[in-house]
Amino acid sequence: MQKVWNAGLWLLVAVVFACVLFADFLSLPFDTYASQRFILVYLLAGVVSFSAVVLVYRYGWALFDRIWPAVLVAGGFSLLALPFDEVPFRWAEPGLYAAFFLGFVLVGTLAVSDRNKQCFVGVLVSVAAASASLYGGATITLYLFALSDRVANLSDFIPWGFVNIRYWSHIATWFLPLLPLAVLVGPLRNQRLWRFFTALGAAIWWWVVFLSSSRGTMLGLGFGVLVAVLLIGRPTLPWLKTFLRYLAYGIILWLLLSVLVPSVLLDEVSIRSLKADASGRMPLFIEAWRMSLENFPLGMGPQSWVTHEAITEAYRRSPKFGHPHNMYLMWAAEYGWVLIGALLLLVGQAARLLWQRRREVHLGEHSDLAVPLAAFTASVAAALLHAGVSAVFMAPGSMLTGFLVLSVFWSLLATGSSSSATRFPKARAGTAIFAGLLIGLCCLCWLNEVENYHRAMETDREFYFENVPAGTMPRFWLHGNFPRHSSQMP
Repeated sequence: MQKVWNAGLWLLVAVVFACVLFADFLSLPFDTYASQRFILVYLLAGVVSFSAVVLVYRYGWALFDRIWPAVLVAGGFSLLALPFDEVPFRWAEPGLYAAFFLGFVLVGTLAVSDRNKQCFVGVLVSVAAASASLYGGATITLYLFALSDRVANLSDFIPWGFVNIRYWSHIATWFLPLLPLAVLVGPLRNQRLWRFFTALGAAIWWWVVFLSSSRGTMLGLGFGVLVAVLLIGRPTLPWLKTFLRYLAYGIILWLLLSVLVPSVLLDEVSIRSLKADASGRMPLFIEAWRMSLENFPLGMGPQSWVTHEAITEAYRRSPKFGHPHNMYLMWAAEYGWVLIGALLLLVGQAARLLWQRRREVHLGEHSDLAVPLAAFTASVAAALLHAGVSAVFMAPGSMLTGFLVLSVFWSLLATGSSSSATRFPKARAGTAIFAGLLIGLCCLCWLNEVENYHRAMETDREFYFENVPAGTMPRFWLHGNFPRHSSQMP
């Protein structure tokens, strides 16, 4: 049975990464963005329902003591959307966020033994490294085609497979701290060929970060590495040395592929400048802040960012996006500061558990988990900071990747036995089945709402592009400006 579960885990992670990085090569029922969103919501619904059954049977009511901050966050998204019954498809996004936060905590709580944690880590980093290497190889092929066509501005074509550079950079923020783990842990860590291709893949990803001038990724990774090193200390050294070595490889590759080769073959070098300004984000931040105070502390309702009347004059004159480029201000604006308080409780629980694991590592306990803990701490910290300057939790590809990373991160933090004795096993089994059915029913209602939302969005798309000259504003769907302000609706 254990082999079956392991095979299923390998397959699940591989399918998710294939859908994120190689969607252009897959036969998907809808456009890439919508297909990834459907994969995400169905994955979350299945994972939450299944995990609830297993964990309720394992722990009974004691489960609540382990996950109550996540339950509070999930309940917050749902309850704070309840008063806004006039909002079309009001449950689509709250359900997404509720299932996301509750889901990774439940999955992480499933793996409490060291063996399961090591398995989770090994599978994720191995598939991530293989996927990154394959994507890197395809990127080099595209680079060669661009050179043959005498294209100097490579950032117009690289990174590929994403409708926007930012969506790729979100994935890079999750990935890059994990790639060194592939040669430190996992079943292939001692294979020379595996180590070579992992290093090459990491170097190519770093090259694309520099090529695309992904400031959010650079800033996030710098912060994440600093947090991991300061919190965990000396045990991070094997991971840190490999991380910095891959970074050096990336710089060398950038100098070679973006500077030397174009200057020799094309007699010109085109390098994206690294901007020091806020790229027009400040009016969006201020608008979201003002929205959060309009109905303090409960927010203005789901998706009110795209439906509300502009509050500040600067935002009225600025370009419009489906989000304010800051997930925390967006949640504060739409769901209120009450929700932000619940999120801080969840972050506080994670920080407390991380501090406990740090102490155990320094005492020599679970020393084999020290390096994975450092890598995943850096990845999560980087992504959390990135979310403050972009929509890292909004794009479906980023949410799929982030769900896997956060699930493994939580499994590294979680403790406890894998079973709990009970005097009434049949009663607990009945309770577990009832909890699974109840959550499953809620998920079915939510999935039905998502499908209705997609059909309505598709119907609106033709009218929108003919009558509303606002361009694509990705949010829940790629055509994310639906529903929008009543003045722009048919």
